[in-house]
Amino acid sequence: MEKVIKRIKNEFSLNPDLNIKEIKLTLFKTIYIIFLETLSGSDKVNNYVLKPLTNQYNQKVINKRNLNNFLAGPNQVTIKNDDEIEFYLTNGFTVVIFEDVKYAIETKADLTRSIAPNEVQTAINGPKDGFTENYQINIGLIKRRIKSSHLKIESRNIGRLTNTLVSVLYIDNIAEKELINNVLSKLDKIDIDGIVDSSSISFLIEDENKSIFPTVKYSERPDDAVIELLRGKLVIVVDTSPFVLIIPSFFIDFLNPISDNYTKSNNISFLKILRIIIFGLGIVTPAFFNALLCYNPESIPMAILVNFAIQREGVPFPLIIETIMMLLICDILKESDLRFPSSFGSSISILGAIVLGQASVEAGLVSPIIIIVVAVTFIASLTFTDLEIANGIRAFTYIFLFASAFLGLYGIFLAFMFFLIYLTSIDSFTKPYFFPFAPFDKVYFKNTVLKSKIKNDKKRSRMLTKKNIVKQGEN
Repeated sequence: MEKVIKRIKNEFSLNPDLNIKEIKLTLFKTIYIIFLETLSGSDKVNNYVLKPLTNQYNQKVINKRNLNNFLAGPNQVTIKNDDEIEFYLTNGFTVVIFEDVKYAIETKADLTRSIAPNEVQTAINGPKDGFTENYQINIGLIKRRIKSSHLKIESRNIGRLTNTLVSVLYIDNIAEKELINNVLSKLDKIDIDGIVDSSSISFLIEDENKSIFPTVKYSERPDDAVIELLRGKLVIVVDTSPFVLIIPSFFIDFLNPISDNYTKSNNISFLKILRIIIFGLGIVTPAFFNALLCYNPESIPMAILVNFAIQREGVPFPLIIETIMMLLICDILKESDLRFPSSFGSSISILGAIVLGQASVEAGLVSPIIIIVVAVTFIASLTFTDLEIANGIRAFTYIFLFASAFLGLYGIFLAFMFFLIYLTSIDSFTKPYFFPFAPFDKVYFKNTVLKSKIKNDKKRSRMLTKKNIVKQGEN
């Protein structure tokens, strides 16, 4: 026992929060209580461990066989290997050592924020609770909604130094076994010093440079995670991260927020189609304007063409340079708005709208029409809250723009073909990324591209699962 205590003191030699208490039962019998004050709650240590063991009546009857009967913690583990002591101490447990018996009692301090409203995936209707950095709370928010033993959790501790708890959640009578084994095998292959956020897991199990579009969906909403679980997908919960990962995820998933589920189908189907149009506008608008004005002016009515020519009179830059310059300025403004505190947001908006917009037109550096074209593109990209989708729009905006600059409308057509080929060549955990367009799936199409009435939503997509297809009675 003395060797174990000495080892613990050496391992935590420069950790002033290490606390080792000794409780003398007899002259030759001592119980050691070890915990880290920064990770353990003092009230829990006192109530679960110190009070029972310092009770004079209990001290007369305590021995190594019945010691666990006097420890009141809700989660108690028998330590069989001394190497496990460090793990339990750094996870907020209190270690009790008596002779050759060792126990770890969970006494974690409350170091996380309480459940708060969603900040990114906001919605007028629907639940307001969001995930936090606390693993237990996040699991509880999901289990509160899925009250079934079919919800399974498989956990791993990843990171040599962080030992971060990572769990894969799925419904065993819905999710495909092949997908589950695929994700678990990728998690088992991870060998890294530390995991501090769910994004690290996402990058490691899916090549982060595989696509400029996201192939793993991040969500801060428990209701979103539950809906995807019921479809047959997997959810990965990472301790210390307020975002869970949803696997697999498809292109159409990122164009439709969870709030669509809380609006009538007739109203929201129009908005779903509108978002697809907005996505196209965000990519094609500058390229289309450049192609029409420089290569196909005969397609523009004469009165409008003359107006464009008058506006561009005196502008020293070619149209392509003018467009790129304004797109870059919009990207700078967007990045500044993301990084600055919210109190500076209005200042940045005023600077961008008045100084960089109006002043540059009056100075003759850009034409008014290009301000409108770039503004449409910029506003379209702001429709999508997922930053990876916005980055994908920006990348293809430049691809389409350069194609139109060299080949006009024909270049736009070639860029569009490249866009389709690119999307259809991507997969998300062996599932086609451009699903349900290619391959076409009526069930998932009606749940994402459109919204069917809830009474007609009776089956799951066979692309996600081939068991328990019917999710609603036929009557």
